[in-house]
This record gives sequence, C-alpha cells and structure tokens, in this order.
Amino acid sequence: MGNNNKLDILVIAVHPDDAELGCGGTILKHVAMGRKVGIVDLTRGELGTRGTPETRDVEAQDAAAKLGVSIRENLGFRDGFFRNDDAHQLQVIQSIRKYRPDIIISNALYDRHPDHGRAGDLINDSVFLAGLRKIETADGQVSQSPHRPRMVLQLIQDYYIKPDIVVDVTDQWEGKISAIKAFQSQFYNDGYTSDEPETYISKPDFLEYIEGRAREYGKYIGAKYAEGFTCRRLLGVDDLFALR
Repeated sequence: MGNNNKLDILVIAVHPDDAELGCGGTILKHVAMGRKVGIVDLTRGELGTRGTPETRDVEAQDAAAKLGVSIRENLGFRDGFFRNDDAHQLQVIQSIRKYRPDIIISNALYDRHPDHGRAGDLINDSVFLAGLRKIETADGQVSQSPHRPRMVLQLIQDYYIKPDIVVDVTDQWEGKISAIKAFQSQFYNDGYTSDEPETYISKPDFLEYIEGRAREYGKYIGAKYAEGFTCRRLLGVDDLFALR
C-alpha cells in the first residue's frame, strides 16, 4: 500500500513566513508541476515584535492556501529557545518519517537570526537520524519506518551566501509576493495599518531587498527572478543539457 501522506518536497523552517520568503517561488513551481509539497513550521514565531501567535497561525494557513501546499503543520517549539537536542530531533524525525519526502528544504546554515542556523543544524542532524532503524518513533499508535530523504537543500535568507543551485521563479514571482503578503502583521502591505512598532521587515524596503536578491540570482541563469539554495554535498545531473 502507498503512503497517502508522502510528499515530494518538505520545507521545514523555524518561523512561519521563512518558507514563503526563501522558497515560495520554488514551492509554487513544483506544485504546478504536480509535485506534492508540504511545510512544517518549527515555531509559531511568538517572539516577533508584531502580531501574535494566533494571527501568525491564521496568516500561515492563508499563505499555505496561496502556495497550494498539501499540508502545513506547526511543531510548537519555543521561538528563540529551542535546541538541537534529542527531544527536538525526535519530533523532527517523526515529521520526516510521516511524510517521507524525497527532498527537504531547511533554514540557512548561518544567518542574522540565530534561530535560522540552529534550525538548519537541527534539521540536518534529524535527516540523518531519521534513516537509522534503531531510533524508534511512532505516529500516534503506529510505529514509523526509517526514512532518509535523498537530498537536503538550505534556504538563503538574510545574509548573502553564494548559492550552489538557483531555480528560475520568474513565472511564480507574483504568486510568491502574494503568499508573503498573507503575513499582513509582518510585512508591508498597502491598505493594512497597524499601531505596532515598525520593524526591519515591515518596511517597504524589505520587499524591495527580496526582489533585488532574486533579480541578482536570476541574472546568472538568464532569468528575471530566481531563488538560491545551498547544499552540504556535491550535486549531480544525468543530462548536461538540463543545466543553464
């Protein structure tokens, strides 16, 4: 019997909106190809200056609908205080084994926000451990089988990092921005007003920065917009003509 939960791509990211900012276009592109994509957020972003965990929950589901993902879940780790330890690893392992993705996309391995690098290491370590049969986990009352995705990619977030691979998201750009703007409490959005403090990401300039980064990555492959990713291992292809 097949696994109805199985995903082709699982994005595991620490804050609601990390997936949209880092790989919203890539998600949209693969969903349009017929791939099953899901998102697991590690925290509810409760330490964010603007909004509440409850508003972020609603915004995350609105964004998920715009992206067309098959699932979006939240593990409820403590924003800012989670650790790369066995308790947290086991919960990530459960998610990996539940959805059995071929590809995982995680947070950047180092970044301005310390949660990003810590989450990147947590997810990377959990991916390896998820393939070990002597680590036992269960989904409810059902024992889970080991599973190790064939590839783990990392987002490029605030810090500039030279990508190992870039994905043309020109046709998905407007959809990506729409998904980002679903987080009205966090990002600049015409017509939305708030009496909460302005932040680094709530200014109009922030979305211009996101666009500038995408234009730069796109330039190198002859595209208008692209998203970049890193990988801890060498990447290979069967057909040189699939490269740009």
